[in-house]
Amino acid sequence: MNTATAETMAPVSPPAAGSEAAPDSASASRPALPASVPVPAPGPLAEPAASAAPEAPVRVTVVVGSDREGRFGPVVADWLLERIGERDDFAVEVVDVAAASLPTALSHDPSPSVAAALAEVSPALDAADAFVVLTPEYNHSFPAGLKNLIDRHFTEWRAKPVALVSYGGISGGLRAAEHLRQVFAELHAVTVRDTVSFHGAAGAFDTRGRPRDPAGPSAAATAMLDQLAWWARALREAKERRPYAG
Repeated sequence: MNTATAETMAPVSPPAAGSEAAPDSASASRPALPASVPVPAPGPLAEPAASAAPEAPVRVTVVVGSDREGRFGPVVADWLLERIGERDDFAVEVVDVAAASLPTALSHDPSPSVAAALAEVSPALDAADAFVVLTPEYNHSFPAGLKNLIDRHFTEWRAKPVALVSYGGISGGLRAAEHLRQVFAELHAVTVRDTVSFHGAAGAFDTRGRPRDPAGPSAAATAMLDQLAWWARALREAKERRPYAG
């Protein structure tokens, strides 16, 4: 045998009786497991999270902007109030320009009679989260009585959304609505994009005050009121966190 490559084999003695073979290095370093792992007893079920408080409805004031003798406005207003009344996210008040009895002469120190007339309308404007302004179109614009009501108030409009509903002849009152957008922008109010307008309004309603073709106006009202509700909530929440400074 070549002694350079041969291995010397040492004899292996069997373990003594009653003894165990020495463990290998891997098993020697592994901790022994307990015979059983205790399972914790189940505790009481967690209480369900408290449900969020229901959101307060949007306080919307509908302004009926016509004070003309023989006006058509109440017909449109009644239809509009029915559409708003079908929803549960609005609480409604109405301010009618024709019932306000406000003189056109503006004053920083109104007389007692003017102050009394303002006291009948100003609280409804001040408490509102949002407005729907209903206007006819007279000579390509909105009525003087509506402008008078607007001009007598300032903070009541600020940082609130305004939806516009118009009626008239071939234009449907849209030129009056566009003029109102400029006025309300100056008062720091936000007019929502979608409107409701009635072209040829006298013929668009039947003798019961119902639109002859209700599908279009109803769809337009839904879209407009959805936008108004979103803006009203968004601005209300924003003002609660950070009052509007203007």
